[in-house]
Amino acid sequence: MQEPQSGGAQKPVVAVTGASRGIGHAIVRLFYREGWDVITLARTPFSSVCPWAEGIVHHITTDLADPASVQEAADELKAMLAGRPLTALVNNAGISPKGEDGARLGAMETSLQTLQTVQQVNLIAPLLLCQQLLDELKAAKGSVVNVTSIAGFRVHPFAGAAYAVSKAALSALTRELAHELAEFDVRVNAVAPGEIETAILSAGTEHVVETQVPMKRLGRPEEVAEVVHFLASRHASYVTGSEIHINGGQHI
Repeated sequence: MQEPQSGGAQKPVVAVTGASRGIGHAIVRLFYREGWDVITLARTPFSSVCPWAEGIVHHITTDLADPASVQEAADELKAMLAGRPLTALVNNAGISPKGEDGARLGAMETSLQTLQTVQQVNLIAPLLLCQQLLDELKAAKGSVVNVTSIAGFRVHPFAGAAYAVSKAALSALTRELAHELAEFDVRVNAVAPGEIETAILSAGTEHVVETQVPMKRLGRPEEVAEVVHFLASRHASYVTGSEIHINGGQHI
């Protein structure tokens, strides 16, 4: 359902990180289709992997691993808003480093530099964006949706230790921000995807789906996007501090 607007009201605005592919791509397509203005943030130019969006979405090229780049992106986003409020911020970007031949990277094999980089992208960048864009979110009585993971609350056969730690911390940060920002009518929630059908799936995913997912199938990026859109919309106006599992029952 398209976000309701009163007469003469501006279109709602969403900013999405990691928006050029996979779940982020599906989120952008859905919000655009539902009548939102979309601002994307990613390391690569958005239109290079999504030609349909050229001239439709506004894109900011940024490196979330670099705090200075995150600050510059926030400043550029504010300039794009030109005084308009920010209805929703979707922190979707995330990195999951692997070992040799794509193997799971355990805690004992994870270097300090890798650990720090993963935390910067998956945890610290979302916090920095929330801090820098708080006034714009307050003006909209807006919403933040963080994309966490099933790996944040159970050991996963493919996601490594650094990724799991960052997603568990992002879940905790979601609760902290929900508590702090409720007084401003800014809601903060999370979605925790499980096995989602994207361009790159780890070898062995089919076995995980068969043995661990009661629904016996992969999820679709569009199914994650629908829940993100719900949490960002007025239909979830009394929902904050929640984390919704999108995994076909894998967490049960």
